[in-house]
Amino acid sequence: MSASRYTRTATYKPMTPDVPQVTTAMGRSNQLASLMQRLQMSQACLEAVRVFLPPAMAPYVKAGPVDDEGWTLLAANAAVSAKLRQLQPRLIEVLAKKGLKVNAIRVRVQTGR
Repeated sequence: MSASRYTRTATYKPMTPDVPQVTTAMGRSNQLASLMQRLQMSQACLEAVRVFLPPAMAPYVKAGPVDDEGWTLLAANAAVSAKLRQLQPRLIEVLAKKGLKVNAIRVRVQTGR
């Protein structure tokens, strides 16, 4: 069989709708905008307290959700969780000095994953 037997047909590009960026879409919805603000607040809190965590422990701490009752820190294991509970009063002071209003800090051990 020769290659000339097959003729090339036109190439069609699939049509894709204009999809807005996630941040743009989140800004259009009140609920999603509120979620984005809470995520940013949680990350800001983590960055503020990270410098006061023992250097060996810092990689094992993640930011959790922020709500009206407080902020949650996620610990990789029980030992990190226990140390975070000891540091809670100091961390609340640090957040207050940075102007981040948090009523309380909850510590949870992150399971799985």
